Amino acid sequence: MSRRRAHIAMVGIPAVSHVLPGLEVIRELVARGHRVTYANDPVVADLITATGAEFVPYASSLPVADNDWPDDPIAAMSVFLDDAIQALPQLRAGYDHDRADLYLYDIGAYAARALAEAQTRPIVQLSPTYVAWEGYEQDVAAHLWRLPGADAYRAKFAGWLAGCGASTTDVDAFSGRPRRALALIPRAMQPHADQVDTDVVTFVGPCFGTRTGQGGWTRPAGAENVLLISLGSAYTRQPEFYRRCLAAYGDLPGWHVVLQIGRYTDPNDLGTIPSNVEVHPWVPQLAILEQADAFITHAGMGGSSEGLFTGTPMIAVPQAAEQFTNADRLVELGVARRIDTPDATAALLRATLAELTTDTEAARRSARLRAEARAEGGTTRAADLVESMLDRPGGVAASGW
Repeated sequence: MSRRRAHIAMVGIPAVSHVLPGLEVIRELVARGHRVTYANDPVVADLITATGAEFVPYASSLPVADNDWPDDPIAAMSVFLDDAIQALPQLRAGYDHDRADLYLYDIGAYAARALAEAQTRPIVQLSPTYVAWEGYEQDVAAHLWRLPGADAYRAKFAGWLAGCGASTTDVDAFSGRPRRALALIPRAMQPHADQVDTDVVTFVGPCFGTRTGQGGWTRPAGAENVLLISLGSAYTRQPEFYRRCLAAYGDLPGWHVVLQIGRYTDPNDLGTIPSNVEVHPWVPQLAILEQADAFITHAGMGGSSEGLFTGTPMIAVPQAAEQFTNADRLVELGVARRIDTPDATAALLRATLAELTTDTEAARRSARLRAEARAEGGTTRAADLVESMLDRPGGVAASGW
């Protein structure tokens, strides 16, 4: 563990699902006496300053305000590249005269890697989702590069790398192969985990703190079972799905239901709310899951990790992107059932909950994976590994960290 006070800079993107997974690592580094700065869009400033880190503002062009993400994969990748191109000059303005001893960065913050490489500073990726494995390019990326628009995207990326000061000029290496990475997820969620280069990537598991600032939740007296329904923070404009959940679980004997509907759905669109259901735009999810008996989730990596960390059996209803892969992985692990949104009738939702919560094997596997996730080290181990980079010449970590 480092005994010197260092300037550690984190560069993130303003998607809440990318900010939350690493916040406790930032808080811990501040508590250990380091000067920690955190560059991000002002829309998430309150989350960041609550950790004690110094907020460094930059304007992001990512469509987080209206959640208007492109459906086309190449267009979606281009959104992140365009954001990096316009963000890099802003980051240089903030850090060229206040260089960090070590940079941390989100997987979507390409400008951070360019900045660190131009300054010849060590850099560590904090990944809120799974990482590339040996053979990833052949298994996944090769398909993307055959899509319309891929050649133009790669040419634009390569041109930017050639002129931005980065020392890594290969597009695949720069975007998909970090020099060092901490995976803030349960190793159980990683595809082909045995093919991940552990000299580069360390799985530290979910980095959760007390989250007291998010408030608590008290299980109602007399609630035999608790069900949490949450589609996360982004893909929550689903009033018809919520109505089906109310039809499935409203007044279900022995069940108390917490329904999070996000900021895009009007509660008035749900109709009459049954007496055993509480509806909120946002809830302290982890606090509820610690007391819940089942979890209906969109299978985002954050929700999946929280479900595994608390040992809560899940019904996965994926909405977009990697959530379909995550849902299948949860099913493969034996702790979940998958229902696609078009198939999510009230009858199927109700029957699946009954089946899941009476499955003793699902309960056993949930308990085992809960223990494994908590044993990975979490926040303390992540902070130790970040500090280990400060104590090595040039920021080079030991093999395998």
